[in-house]
Amino acid sequence: MNEPLAERLRPKTLDDYISQSHLVGKNGTLTQHIKQGLIPSMIFWGPPGIGKTTLANIIATESGRPFYTLSAINSGVKDIRDVIDKAKQSGGLFTVKNPILFIDEIHRFSKSQQDSLLQAVEKGWITLIGATTENPSFEVIPALLSRCQVYILNAFDKTDLETLLNRAIKNDVYLSKKNITLQETNALLRLSGGDARKLLNIFELIVNSEGSDHVVITDTSVLEKIQNNTARYDKTGEQHYDIISAFIKSIRGSDPNGAVYWLARMIEGGEDVKFIARRLLILASEDIGNANPTALVIANNAFQAVTAIGYPESRIILSQCATYLACSPKSNAAYMAIGKAQQVVRETGDLSVPLEIRNAPTKLMKELGYGDNYKYAHNYENNFANQEFLPDLIKNTTFYEPGKNAREEAHRTFLKERWKDKYNY
Repeated sequence: MNEPLAERLRPKTLDDYISQSHLVGKNGTLTQHIKQGLIPSMIFWGPPGIGKTTLANIIATESGRPFYTLSAINSGVKDIRDVIDKAKQSGGLFTVKNPILFIDEIHRFSKSQQDSLLQAVEKGWITLIGATTENPSFEVIPALLSRCQVYILNAFDKTDLETLLNRAIKNDVYLSKKNITLQETNALLRLSGGDARKLLNIFELIVNSEGSDHVVITDTSVLEKIQNNTARYDKTGEQHYDIISAFIKSIRGSDPNGAVYWLARMIEGGEDVKFIARRLLILASEDIGNANPTALVIANNAFQAVTAIGYPESRIILSQCATYLACSPKSNAAYMAIGKAQQVVRETGDLSVPLEIRNAPTKLMKELGYGDNYKYAHNYENNFANQEFLPDLIKNTTFYEPGKNAREEAHRTFLKERWKDKYNY
């Protein structure tokens, strides 16, 4: 029994595949592609352990295509070219059954490695399926991204994960011979972090640790047998999201000690410097914003610097940035403002732009009143003219509420002085 449970239970058909109904349900996008026999190059984006590799295998099997697979961790340009040469011999632009090349963790490919795929994808020698846990907009070169459809795979919910456990108990060649009772599942689900592969591996370990064929699974028994040792950091996904979450929350909570500790955990685990720096960039706007606009400048400079330098020196730059952000005043006012505005847009649709602030590049538009009564702010005292800039249906709506910090209190004073009661927070 050397093959782990996650491998033994790997679905072989779409009917066995759990979740992702928007892609593989009866009317799912990928279901239709398979039925039509027209499989586009695509990138699967989603958290670890949700079946990206499995889905690629199923697509190849159900569409009757040759299947090649590479891992971005240990494959180079030569490996890519070897696979493409094999694919050219068995498929091509006018062959419906052109081969599928699956690349796991495609975000770890360098630009030159991704460039080596372009011609093969463009000419139809291969159908590329890439899998990534990172936003492909950041990690996949634009030329390759434009040639692929991006499909988002959603994290498993509690029902999905419990379905997997019950399927293991009922269908696995080994576990089905035991008398297993799932009394509680919270500990299993929490330890797995939503990763189905990790869930099944933990479950198998728990079952096999019992000296009897009669196994009762409770939260207590799981926690007793699984030492929740967080000293190990797996950048491929096991604790990837937990560690970065702890890092971000430490900075948001203004604790530089916590920030540096979790940063060290990622650095020791070999985490991608750009991944860390990108999260700092986001935090600089989301959690600090106008309370200290310099935070975004420093975070952006840190991102540029670590991109150019890499390890080991980048650890110093990341530490400087993380501690600066942790010690900065905090505000989520900008983050909340855009969230409120987007919600109003979803609720009210495409409201008309008021005539006075429309552009009037043509004579007809001027005759129709575009731009009439617009007050050019610089023509007025203090470079300000009291004028409504929102559509009539939502006029006087407040989106931005300055935070309670020195800089944004200045914003609050400025807005009150200019707008009087309209911005009377």
